[in-house]
Amino acid sequence: MGRSRVLAILMALAFTLGMFGSASAAETVRIGVYLPMTGSVAAYGEMEWAGIRIANEMQPEVLGKKVEMVLVDTKSDRIEAANAMTRLIEREKVVGVLGEAISGNTMAGNPISEAAQIPSVSPTATSPLVNQGKEYAFRACFIDPFQGEVAARFAREQLEADTAAVIIDIAQDYCVGLGNFFVKEFVRLGGKVVSTTYIQTGDQDFSAQLSAVQATNPDIIYAPNYYTEDALMARQARDLGLEQPILTGDGAQADALIEIGGRAVENMYFTGHFHKSAASTERAKEYIKLFEEKYNKEADAFGALGADAYFLLVDAMERAGTTEGPKVRDALASTENFQGVSGVITMGENGNPIKSMVINKVQDGQFVYVTTIDP
Repeated sequence: MGRSRVLAILMALAFTLGMFGSASAAETVRIGVYLPMTGSVAAYGEMEWAGIRIANEMQPEVLGKKVEMVLVDTKSDRIEAANAMTRLIEREKVVGVLGEAISGNTMAGNPISEAAQIPSVSPTATSPLVNQGKEYAFRACFIDPFQGEVAARFAREQLEADTAAVIIDIAQDYCVGLGNFFVKEFVRLGGKVVSTTYIQTGDQDFSAQLSAVQATNPDIIYAPNYYTEDALMARQARDLGLEQPILTGDGAQADALIEIGGRAVENMYFTGHFHKSAASTERAKEYIKLFEEKYNKEADAFGALGADAYFLLVDAMERAGTTEGPKVRDALASTENFQGVSGVITMGENGNPIKSMVINKVQDGQFVYVTTIDP
């Protein structure tokens, strides 16, 4: 066979493979996922990714094409989160993004997706600053002002607390914001904050903060922090003989809290997004069944919100009839009465959902449902 003929065959083969490659790419919709799969808040990423995968099994296609998910680990770090978003948009060519899990990391990623006009939906970034000034940033969870206000109301009305000690992780925007919203509403409702102390992510000795609690003897301790710090703080508080109820936010509701805290976290209360006992939609019931069959454990709040972020994004693409960023963005903003896993969702201003909240607590080593608070 002549050299020219071999060259012609090779060129034809390359052209054919190129066409197949293009056709394959054209038959999928690439959605990016950036989550903390390692690092200090890896439990959140693991739970949300588990929920997203169940959602993808329930709805594997959008606009008649297979959804291809591209996961990048943010390593629980803001710089890594920004790098992950850049990689997803520039290298992976995704048309939408799910993540990040915590507010600080999401604020590092959102300016990048905003500039590229790529819609993003965070499952659990609750700080109001996350979406501020952004047109393409959305979330599946309620925001901290509502969470802080509900926590204060619950403390005053249900726990009958007149005084509170507040312990805040100053290194996390989420914790600082939630603490401030709680204090404002608690005082407005006639309560008194008798002690405010600060910790930092990674701290293991809380003796100074708990000494302040002992000195003021409050009715409750409000500690709106992540699961590791709350678990260690609770153990030390109980060892010191402090028996006040501990109230916290959604960031502490992870299995790792119970694994680390043991009996010390019994009767710890949470403002939360989901409990299977409060599930009200058909989508939620199907999700819970599939989740528990696949993972052999109870469906959790972070997984449910990961699933809702996925469902909200693909629903918007379906309603938009395209994956073009501006049109998907408009469809997300007009979401109304969406039957999600965590409840019925209507998108309000600034990409913030209007939805109910649940109060959960630890009882006998499990998270149990207490009540639902409507917006």
